[in-house]
Amino acid sequence: MTEALRGHLAMLCFSALVAGSFSLGGMAAPFIAPEALNAVRFALAAGVVIVALLLQGKAPRGTWAAPWRYVVLAGLFVFYFVAMFTGLKTAQPVSLAAVFTLNPILAGVFGWALMRQITTPRMALALGIGGIGALWVVFRGDLAALMAFHIGRGEIIFFWGCVAHALYVPLLRVLSRGEPALAFNAGILVAGAGILAIYGAPAILATDWGALPMIVWGAIVYTALAATALTFALIRYSTMRLPSAKVMAYTYLTPCWVLIWEVALGHGAPALRVLIGIGLTLVALLLLLKDEDAA
Repeated sequence: MTEALRGHLAMLCFSALVAGSFSLGGMAAPFIAPEALNAVRFALAAGVVIVALLLQGKAPRGTWAAPWRYVVLAGLFVFYFVAMFTGLKTAQPVSLAAVFTLNPILAGVFGWALMRQITTPRMALALGIGGIGALWVVFRGDLAALMAFHIGRGEIIFFWGCVAHALYVPLLRVLSRGEPALAFNAGILVAGAGILAIYGAPAILATDWGALPMIVWGAIVYTALAATALTFALIRYSTMRLPSAKVMAYTYLTPCWVLIWEVALGHGAPALRVLIGIGLTLVALLLLLKDEDAA
């Protein structure tokens, strides 16, 4: 298996894991402030990764050099997650998953600006098709709503979170100095936990932790272990092997995975016309993956 293929496999797992956080997060969002939820999930994820790092052995000298790198990367990811759970208070999980599919376009822009990664004509076509598919899902296939261009508050908030996420991807490669993935992820998670402890202190203190329903704790554990600690490792692994736009191309699978999660959780399936947008995002993914000359 080639290194590029390994990167693709990692991102396939990434898209499936991320999708779960949309569905479970949507169920937990009404009961807890986004800052409080994310503070606990980052602290839990950081603890797990630190334990794994200690069991693995001592990190190489230089891993903790220039700690500002971890703060910058953590700040972008914290902003993304807080925006996500804020958006889930008013928007449907499938709708936010569709907004998330705009990430490849944003990542392509940042990839060119930071590393001069070139977007080929086929990649540009794929990104355009994927963007149209995402808009179709956001507007639920309602052309009248599309023409009126009424986007919900939740989608707008989450879009800016996606901008931060897309910038995070190429910055991973720019700021990496060859540190082991586990140590690098530990630095980001610890920095993120620190940022959220400060920024989210009022929300943390105001939360009645003993009265929270089990769905909140389930969402915290899932997002901490599967959608944070593990996806951190997967996206860094892929970023070191694939162009930024191609890494984020797998976000086109997210709405499909979210639909599966929603049906499995008993939330029902969307209208058939919404599936047209899902189909367009899948076409975009296939086009991007076929463009191996850019890998």
